[in-house]
Amino acid sequence: MRWAILALGLMVLGACTGKPSIDDAALSERKLNLEEFFDGRVTAYGQFQDVLGTVRRRFTVEINGTWDGQTLTLVEDFVYEDNSTEQRVWTLRKTGPDSWEGTAPGVIGTATGQEKGDTFSWQYTIDLPVPDGTLRVTFDDWMWLLSEDRLLNRAYIKRAGIDIGDVIITFEKQ
Repeated sequence: MRWAILALGLMVLGACTGKPSIDDAALSERKLNLEEFFDGRVTAYGQFQDVLGTVRRRFTVEINGTWDGQTLTLVEDFVYEDNSTEQRVWTLRKTGPDSWEGTAPGVIGTATGQEKGDTFSWQYTIDLPVPDGTLRVTFDDWMWLLSEDRLLNRAYIKRAGIDIGDVIITFEKQ
């Protein structure tokens, strides 16, 4: 019974944690342009941490991006610490001066995003490959341009509306 109460308490606390907003005050004068940052080679380093704070998985990603003036295509090649690999190909389309839509295999429906200053907000639901199958989760991705060649990403992950953890990634433009 104690464990059930503790688990419920942790879920409630997790649901109450603050998350970024696209309307948060700008912390820099930088302007993120996804099509510029991701056009070419980008290397990323990241990890998944569960809601209790335990790091569960680390990875690197080699990204090859191409921008044709309308569509940004990102070929992402993941290598995990256990040497397993995964490839995800995103097709993003600019739908307005600061808005985006995108698709990738496993993504349910269309991902949507918005740029504002040095920030990009990106939301989608995906059937995420895991060692013993797939897991349907919702990503609430936040990216901040730290310098001309470095982008920080924190993705809040939910399953069935409950926080299960987050992913931290740093992207380095080559």
